[in-house]
Amino acid sequence: MGEIDAVITWVDGSALVHSEKRARFMSAAEQPLHGNAINPHRWVDSDELGYCLRSIELNAPWIRRVWIITDDQQPRLAKLSSAFRAKISIIDHREIFAGYDHVLPTFNSISIETMLWRISDLAEQFLYFNDDVFVTTPVEPDDFFTPTGPVLRGHWADHGDLERCAIKRSEVSLLNHFNQIKSAAMIGYGADHIFLSAHVVHPMLRSVMEKLFAEHSDSFLENMAHRFRGTEQFLPQALHNHACIRDGSAAILDRLDHLHLPIGMFDERTVDQVRADVGAAASPAIKFLCINDLPMLEHHIGDARDWIEYVIGLRTLKPKAA
Repeated sequence: MGEIDAVITWVDGSALVHSEKRARFMSAAEQPLHGNAINPHRWVDSDELGYCLRSIELNAPWIRRVWIITDDQQPRLAKLSSAFRAKISIIDHREIFAGYDHVLPTFNSISIETMLWRISDLAEQFLYFNDDVFVTTPVEPDDFFTPTGPVLRGHWADHGDLERCAIKRSEVSLLNHFNQIKSAAMIGYGADHIFLSAHVVHPMLRSVMEKLFAEHSDSFLENMAHRFRGTEQFLPQALHNHACIRDGSAAILDRLDHLHLPIGMFDERTVDQVRADVGAAASPAIKFLCINDLPMLEHHIGDARDWIEYVIGLRTLKPKAA
């Protein structure tokens, strides 16, 4: 099947240089920024990267190389074996944006995702992780790729009404939907029939992104130029997925093997219900866990980190239920 790399985007938003620079560019924005783009939770570092890396080391040791994309920062790599640390390369934004330095600095994960495929020596097959996505059970390459292309996680959706509702564009929770609608449209799919990619590990092909860049260069250049995310952008992994669906190379997984705890996870759910979700991630059927707001989870569930460590295999003893 060939070698497979992992790519992780990360930043410590509490670092003084980063936070001051971010505040300066926020205040200089000519247009009001989307609420999703300026949510401070987006840049909080609560050692999600550490859990992500340890989950890969424990459950996907066959990964050839791990590329961490960051903004002139050095992440903590404690508690990893020396052999696994040797697999890790730290890549500054300036490398993947080489030749387009005028768009830096960027505080926009979508802009960064637009350029991931430009990592030097990146494997043709790679797995894109946000740093808040963890592998919870041993996985194999065929969980992500078939001989013809990627294994996609998500579902088909009709967002025709959403696309026509201009007022919805300002809603924080819907930004990703608008980004995916635009991605689908670039490949020829209408908003009434799009493949909504799940918030999970994204298997991607470097050659597909390179070809899409050649076909949609103006759109890529415009996408990378946004320092903060907005509804006018396309989601690169969704663009990739629709292209693979169109050419028949993708396989769509027909079962749920991941769990997503989003920002606002307690808005409509009780603490006990969210705790049950976290516990459910220990099921062998669940292979990935995404926690978008770890500080909020810890605020309500004091032993949340014990549960995470148990789920990804760092602890052998199951935490006691509250």
